Amino acid sequence: MDYFDFKQFRIYQHKSAFRIGTDAVLLGAWADTSSAAMILDIGTGTGLLALMMAQRTGSEIIALEPDNHSYEQALENVRINPWNNRIQVLNIKVQDYYPDHKFDLIVSNPPFFRKSLANRDERLSRARHDHDLPSFNLLRAVERLITVNGKFCLVLPYAEAALFIAEAADFELYCNKILRIKPIPSAPVKRMLMEFGREKRELQQSFLTIETARHEYTDEYKQLTADFYLDF
Repeated sequence: MDYFDFKQFRIYQHKSAFRIGTDAVLLGAWADTSSAAMILDIGTGTGLLALMMAQRTGSEIIALEPDNHSYEQALENVRINPWNNRIQVLNIKVQDYYPDHKFDLIVSNPPFFRKSLANRDERLSRARHDHDLPSFNLLRAVERLITVNGKFCLVLPYAEAALFIAEAADFELYCNKILRIKPIPSAPVKRMLMEFGREKRELQQSFLTIETARHEYTDEYKQLTADFYLDF
């Protein structure tokens, strides 16, 4: 399908290198937006996270997207949806982005596969693999762009998450909150939603299971995403 309808906005995705996925929806619903006057979305793709942040807040939002076609898609999605006066989409890599201000909240659903077989589709490969945005570059950018009390939230696969937490500490960014995601009760943890800050605090950890059976969603999953999914 060329578009995906949420409760308050529609996302077209036919131009984007990477389509709507559960990871981004979970991150957009989970990220702590309290006290965030300025929000940065790194690698916005379709613009989904930026629009979710706009629905949840009254914040000003900057969304970065280096892929030209995905940038055009995000720009179109922002223009046709509410809150377009609060979202600015820029066709730029975060490595090259040097604004005159910092951000209270940074969110990202980054390319996360390391040293794995790349997809034959070059644009999809760049969207999913960390060739263009390795964790070192992402963390260096976050360290430069986040406010003193700011938060950085992202989603990663379980294996990559542990390494990322260790790497982030080298930039004095500390993981203070984790939500571990299981697709079904019997499966291992597949994804981790993480929140980082400049101050090291006691780690808060929790779990969420998406389904009990095929298309039978848990109450916790419904509650978290209820403001966005039509079915909930």
